[in-house]
Amino acid sequence: MKKLFLLCALMLTMVGCLQFHHKVSSFYHNQIGIDVNYDDSDFTICYEVDDSIKIPLVKVSDLGYEIKGDTTDFKLVNVSTGKMVIDEYKMISGKRSDIVNCAQERVFSFESGAGTKMNMYLRIYTDGVAFRYEFPQEVVLTKSTTTYNIPQGLKRWTQKWHESYEDFYPLNTDGAGNNRGGDWGYPALFEMNDSIFMLLTEADVTRENCGSWLNNREDRTRYRIRMQEDEMVCKKGWKSTWNVAIIGSLADVVESTLVTDVSTPCAIGDTSWIEPGLVSWIYWAYNHGSKDFQIVKKYIDFAVDMNLPYVLIDWEWDEMANGGNLDDAIAYAKERGIKPLLWYNSSTAWLGPGPLYRLNNKENREKEFAKLQQMGVKGIKVDFFQKDSLSTMNYFIDILEDAAKYELMVNFHGATIPRGFQRTYPNMVSVEGVYGAEWYNNAPVLTNRAAAHNCTLPFTRNVVGPMDYTPCTFTNSQFPHITTDAHELALLVVFESTLQHLADRPEGYMAQSEDVRNFISSLPTVWDDTKLLAGYPGEYVVMARRCGEKWYIGGLNGSDEEKNITFNLPAEISTSVLFVDTQAEYEQDNCMIDKVEFSAAANSSVEIICQPRGGFVLTN
Repeated sequence: MKKLFLLCALMLTMVGCLQFHHKVSSFYHNQIGIDVNYDDSDFTICYEVDDSIKIPLVKVSDLGYEIKGDTTDFKLVNVSTGKMVIDEYKMISGKRSDIVNCAQERVFSFESGAGTKMNMYLRIYTDGVAFRYEFPQEVVLTKSTTTYNIPQGLKRWTQKWHESYEDFYPLNTDGAGNNRGGDWGYPALFEMNDSIFMLLTEADVTRENCGSWLNNREDRTRYRIRMQEDEMVCKKGWKSTWNVAIIGSLADVVESTLVTDVSTPCAIGDTSWIEPGLVSWIYWAYNHGSKDFQIVKKYIDFAVDMNLPYVLIDWEWDEMANGGNLDDAIAYAKERGIKPLLWYNSSTAWLGPGPLYRLNNKENREKEFAKLQQMGVKGIKVDFFQKDSLSTMNYFIDILEDAAKYELMVNFHGATIPRGFQRTYPNMVSVEGVYGAEWYNNAPVLTNRAAAHNCTLPFTRNVVGPMDYTPCTFTNSQFPHITTDAHELALLVVFESTLQHLADRPEGYMAQSEDVRNFISSLPTVWDDTKLLAGYPGEYVVMARRCGEKWYIGGLNGSDEEKNITFNLPAEISTSVLFVDTQAEYEQDNCMIDKVEFSAAANSSVEIICQPRGGFVLTN
C-alpha cells in the first residue's frame, strides 16, 4: 500500500550546549512519518511506495521570513513532542457534509542571534502536510523566504497570477510557460512522480494575514512564497496562514478537505438560514439585462418554470427601468415564490457599474444589509476586489460577519480563491476566482479551450473550495461554445458550488426534453460525499457525488476526439439512468441529450463512448 511520509531535515547551525550533530528523530501518524535531521536547513517531502521504497518529492527550503531590523540567522532551540490533533466538523458546502481528520503535530522553535523567536507548527495528515509560523513577539515582516524546490521536467498545471484569478491552468514542464514574471497563483498542481501528485495552496487567512502566491522568476526550479504586502506589521502572537501540500493520487487530491481541516471553525452560531440551491442568472445572455424590468421579470418567471429557489439580479439594477424598478422586481419575485439575490460593486478598485459605495464602511454596510433583510433579499454577490492585500482580506471578513447578522449569503466575484473562509463563515456560498462561462460574454477565449479547461478545474481550482463557474449553457452568448449539451449538463455535477448559477437564457433550457429539465430542477448543490472515479487533468474526468442515498456521476471529455471513458463503480454506487449526447456534431442545431436506461451494478466496470468535447451524467 502506498504510504506518505515526510522526511524533514531541519536546521541551522547550533551553538552552545545545543549540539544536534547528525541527530535524527522520527514521529509517525498512520501511514505518514517524519524524520528530522537537525543539521540541514530544509525538509524534504517524500512518498513511500511500499515498506522499502521512499521517493523524494519536493524539498522545502529557506524556512521563515526576512525580518526588519534583524539580519541574523535563526537557530533551532527546541522540538516539541508529538501531539495528536483531531478535528470533527460539519460543512454546508464542499465535498462532504461530515468530516473527520486528524494529524500529528510538532512545534519547532527557533531563535535569531538578535533574540527574535519563531515557532513552526508542522502537521502530518493522511492526505498531506501543513505548516505555519508563529512569532511570540511583535515583528515586521518584509519577505517570505519559504521555497518549494521543484525540478524542471515534471508536469505541472499552474495559473499565471492575476488579482481576479481568472486564467487557464496550462500544462508545462519547465516552470516558465508564458509567464515571464514568474508569479503563479494558488492552487498549483504538480505530478511529482508517476501517479503521485502534489497540490500547493494556503488556508486559514485571518484578519492578520494577507494572501500570497508563488514566484519562480529568479530560478524556475525554486517556487518561493510571495506575500502580497511588501511589509507587514505582526503583533505579538501573530500566526501565518497554513501552507498546505495535498499529496497522493489524483483521487486523494480531489477528495481532500485539508483546506478546511486547518481553517478556523465556524464562527456563526445559527446557520439554518443558509439555504443552498440553483439560481436563475441574467448576465450571460443579457449583459446589461438588470437595467430592464421586463427582462428581470423573464428570469423570475424562468425560475418559477424550472422550480428554482433563487433569481440573481445582477449589476446595474440601480438603473432599472422599462416598467419597474428594484422594489417592483423584488415584489414580483416574492409574489411568485422566488427568493432574490442582489449584485454589488465592492468599490475597492473599480469606478464602474453600480450600485457603488454601499458596503465600504460598517455604518453604510449594516444600513444596507438591514434594508435587504427587510425587503426579503436572501444574499448578495459582491464583485471587483483588488488583489490579495491585508485590507482586502479584512474587507472579506467584514462583509461576511455583517452579512451573517442579517442572514445574507455571500458570493464573491472578481476575487481571490477560497482559503478556508467557507468553514469559518459558511454564509460564503461561492467564489468566482475562475475562468468561467461568463467569458463567453466577454471575449472569444473559451470557445476552443473550454473542454480541456473544464477537465482541469476539478483537479485544481475546485479542490480548494466552491467555484461559481456559472455552468450549463446550451445556446451561445456573445461568443460561441462548442462543448456538447451533455458536457454542459455534466458540469452541474462535476463542479461544486453551494449556489449554482444557471447561466443560459430561459429558451436554452426550455428547448431540452422534460427529462433533462426535471433533472436540472431536482439537482442538489450540496453533497454528503464526493469521489473521483477517473480522470487526468485536461483530458477527462469522472466525478461521483452523493446527496442522501442518491448518487450523481458526471463525466467530461476534454479532447476534440471521441473517447471511450472507462471507470469502476465503488461498492456503494450503482446506476440506472444515463444522460448522453444524441450525436457527435454539436454544431447542428438539433443536437440534444438522450435519457436512456443504463444498468450498472456496484463494483462493476463502466465504459461510455463520449463525443468530442462531450459528457454524460449517470444516476441511480
